[in-house]
Amino acid sequence: MWRATILTLFPEMFPGSLGLSLAGDALKRGVWQLEAIDIRTHGLGKHRSVDDTPAGGGAGMVMRADVLAASLDAALASDDPRPRLLMSPRGKPLTQARVRDLAAGPGAAIICGRFEGVDERLIAARQLEEISVGDYVLSGGEPAALVLLDAAVRLLPGVMGKEESGAEESFENGLLEYPHYTKPRVFEGREIPEILLSGAHGKIAAWREAEARALTEARRPDLLKSPSLRAKRSNPDS
Repeated sequence: MWRATILTLFPEMFPGSLGLSLAGDALKRGVWQLEAIDIRTHGLGKHRSVDDTPAGGGAGMVMRADVLAASLDAALASDDPRPRLLMSPRGKPLTQARVRDLAAGPGAAIICGRFEGVDERLIAARQLEEISVGDYVLSGGEPAALVLLDAAVRLLPGVMGKEESGAEESFENGLLEYPHYTKPRVFEGREIPEILLSGAHGKIAAWREAEARALTEARRPDLLKSPSLRAKRSNPDS
């Protein structure tokens, strides 16, 4: 079973949206498992303190290495094979390729930071992989963890209705996804492109490929420069 362990100061934020729709149904059916652990259980003193002032001065507070280490070590066995992730705006950007890797593995242990950040020594000592969900700053790692888990869980076998549903989406082939249409045939004077009603599957596939490339060029030209997409263009049969 795919297992997610979340270390957070706000365990009540989970499962949140993950308890609904496809992910929630899969959670109830035991396709995956979610455990939210309160870091403050290992806090210090009467008030269960988890943070302190930054060394060298500055604004805000920093989450203590000793508290986080105690929480992480209590939650995970030493031989737990799951990657240890820290949601952080300075981390490597989360990509669909990384999501697929995570979905194909045993799960993930995710630390949700707060305040100004996490003591660097904890990151090094517990070999945490820092991951970012975008070039912006959130109030904490919990919303980012929900995003990562939603992306991974939907790829688990038995979660989506059709396995091919996850294959023709934005970023799966290095491009943004092509436009979609459904009934009615005419909406406020706008018609479904005739090619999509032709039944010519080869021509439809070519149209979708062209539309995906045009959208990517207009909105995310950086994706067209990726090594994986260049390799596909040079070897279209791969």
